[in-house]
Amino acid sequence: MISFNGHFAWLWALGLIVPVVPVGVPSAPSAPANGYLLVCNKADHSLGIVDLKEDKQVAVIPDGGVTGHEVAASPDGRLAFVPIYGNSGVGQPGSSGHSIAIMDVTQHERVGEMDLGKAVRPHCPVIGPDGMLYVTAELAHAIYIINPATRKVVGSISTEQPESHMFIISNDGRRGYTANVGPGTVTALDLKARKPIKVIKVSGHVQRISITPDDHFVFTADQTSPRIAVIDTQTNQVHSWIAIPDIAFGTRVTLDGKWLLATLPSRDQIAVIDLKSMKFERTIPVPKAPQEILLRPDGKVAFVSCDSSHEVAVIDLGNWKVEKLIETGHGVDGMAWAPLE
Repeated sequence: MISFNGHFAWLWALGLIVPVVPVGVPSAPSAPANGYLLVCNKADHSLGIVDLKEDKQVAVIPDGGVTGHEVAASPDGRLAFVPIYGNSGVGQPGSSGHSIAIMDVTQHERVGEMDLGKAVRPHCPVIGPDGMLYVTAELAHAIYIINPATRKVVGSISTEQPESHMFIISNDGRRGYTANVGPGTVTALDLKARKPIKVIKVSGHVQRISITPDDHFVFTADQTSPRIAVIDTQTNQVHSWIAIPDIAFGTRVTLDGKWLLATLPSRDQIAVIDLKSMKFERTIPVPKAPQEILLRPDGKVAFVSCDSSHEVAVIDLGNWKVEKLIETGHGVDGMAWAPLE
């Protein structure tokens, strides 16, 4: 058991405290939350903790000397989970990680790790509504399911594809979807039955993945052409394509379900897409090499990690402008919100 979380850790880890989201109904934006922004500084091999009251990175926690790209926070915001990927690119030669680092957000220290038993290049972590930690295991062609309280792998789901890099869980908690980079596919998963449903062919190469609040559409960015695939989750097929100015990377749907945001690393821009018309509408300039997009819990602000500028851009979604820049570490990439009680 993770003792430093006490009784609460048992409750959320065992799924006794779960968010309630009506099936098929977009969740309303919550009130502004008090919390930290967690950022993975790949080039610094560390997790940065950004205090948004001060708009600055107030602490860094070394991740063990091998790169962690993505991060997930426990529901109470006290712990961060950073899969240790390795020093390679997706599908490229290099070292391969086999563990997930556990960081104490408030104490600013690494407090343990979860050993996955073998080198699998763990990458994208997501806390499920059942309290389990789901993480992509690229070399195992699977999603691993981990009990954070015992730090043990309790199950896995085959994606039937290599390079399952990024992962999302539907808002109703029933389905998962992986972006399988090199194969250019998306795998739809049944999380309750712990089995793949369908491998969906998208393109020659894809990156990242996101979903609408009503769980109707999944989006992934084609890496061979400037367009985004729209996958209908009812049919598990590519429904249509959205043309954009350049090749995209990370995507995120706003909490009201009206807009899709996409990073355009080569242009140093964010593309804004109207989901009613499924058409590109505008771009927002940001610092160099934008990677990932995270929404503040009230849905009014988007955080954009900008890899080459070691900054996070803070975008006001009311006026589509960058309202501030927060300096972080080098190679900033994955982000998570850690709420504070």
